[in-house]
Amino acid sequence: MAAQTLDERRLARRAVIAATTGNALEFYDFITFSFFAIQIGRVFFPSEDPFVSLMASLATFGVGFIGRPLGAWAIGAWADRHGRKPAMLLSMTLMGISVAVLALTPSHAAIGAAAPVIVVLARLVQGFALGGEVGSATTYMMECASHDRRAWAISWQGASQAIASSAGSLVGLGLSLVLTPDQLTDWGWRVALLAGTVIVPFSLVIRRSLPETIDAPDHVPAGHIPPGVWRTVVLGMMMVSGATIATYLFNYMATYGQNTLGFTASVSLGTTLAVNVARFAAILLGGWLSDRFGRRPLMILPWAVFAAAIVPAYVWLTSAHDAFVFIAVNTALAFCSTVPSGAVYAAIAESLPKASRAKTFALVYALPVTFLGGSTQFVITWLLKVTGEPMAVAWYMLGAALLALAGMVLVRESAPSRLRASPA
Repeated sequence: MAAQTLDERRLARRAVIAATTGNALEFYDFITFSFFAIQIGRVFFPSEDPFVSLMASLATFGVGFIGRPLGAWAIGAWADRHGRKPAMLLSMTLMGISVAVLALTPSHAAIGAAAPVIVVLARLVQGFALGGEVGSATTYMMECASHDRRAWAISWQGASQAIASSAGSLVGLGLSLVLTPDQLTDWGWRVALLAGTVIVPFSLVIRRSLPETIDAPDHVPAGHIPPGVWRTVVLGMMMVSGATIATYLFNYMATYGQNTLGFTASVSLGTTLAVNVARFAAILLGGWLSDRFGRRPLMILPWAVFAAAIVPAYVWLTSAHDAFVFIAVNTALAFCSTVPSGAVYAAIAESLPKASRAKTFALVYALPVTFLGGSTQFVITWLLKVTGEPMAVAWYMLGAALLALAGMVLVRESAPSRLRASPA
């Protein structure tokens, strides 16, 4: 039994590494694109008005989210019918190709209108791949983990995002310090994007070596049938909506700090690094505690603190106009908002029937990310331009937080540790 337990733990670790690399590539690409949005806009969408160029660049990034629901449906359904492993191999291959195409596409000055068309198509393919990646990879991690470590295992999805975002921030910061503005625009951002594709061959090798879990035992407690699947879907989308808006707003701080508050690139990227360190610690801590004390307490309490703190924190941030305050406020808010993430994803995944788990989880995740996460940067940039009010970020974040909090309050407990403790 001991040897079997050790083997299971080794498999769980390999599953975490393999499954999180796709998420890592997504967020590395995201933070890199966000930091170099101005330069990318100049290369592919030249305009006499810098605002128009920036908005076109952000809109192109948002286009990638359109392909997510389709990828969630198609690749997720394939994962439920034919296995998690082939679905993860397909999604990772498509992601690597699309990021490389984006980085290597010639400029508008070189090939004209074909340049933005190629970039948009690459973003659509990447979105399609990511839409299916989340469902198959998250499901695989949960099915490899013991039922007392599900949230901990799934938490590594978010932890990988923080690691990748930190890597993207470091690459962006390093390039901004050693290259001239013209070099950053001409080729610096391309180097940053291509660096992310290094992970693709490594991920494919590991994924090929993994066993399939589609026919493995489900680790569901005896006699437990997930109740109210549609309820889980609706509440899950509410929770994911708030979480994804918060995540993308925190990753937007590099642009917000420079364009709205006038901080240097070093301060803005330093904030992003501090936020990602906080998120990394918070999601793993929250997942570990959730496996012991249940999903609902680890969702509701930290998120309620987060929601209550948003407005006063941003009042302080925008009025102080101090680099230390900017870093501290965003780091503290990011920590509170990230603690519930592992519990949220575990609560959704373990409440879904295995036969449709990958597709359903992928859609619950992809739809909010597509319509809310994908538009966040674009909407916030527009709101800041129209209102001229830096607090627009806070009010937008608060609305998202209240929506997610409602879902957390209404969702049923699903942690195996709490179900076993409940009276029959």
